[in-house]
Amino acid sequence: MEITRAHLVEAKRQLDSTIHKLKETVKTLEGKENPNRYKSQITLAKRRIEAFELSVYLIEREIRNLSEKNK
Repeated sequence: MEITRAHLVEAKRQLDSTIHKLKETVKTLEGKENPNRYKSQITLAKRRIEAFELSVYLIEREIRNLSEKNK
């Protein structure tokens, strides 16, 4: 599969959307009456956020690399 700039941009868009939703989920769970009840779910969501943010960083780096190659 050839990875194009368009593929990378769309993947980044999807990851950004997922990150936003996960952050909202964390806020909701932490705002519950007894957030300790949701500790494992909060931890999982935060770990996923970190992983997705790393993915976004790498995608952005690849987009920059592709842009530099096309100059």
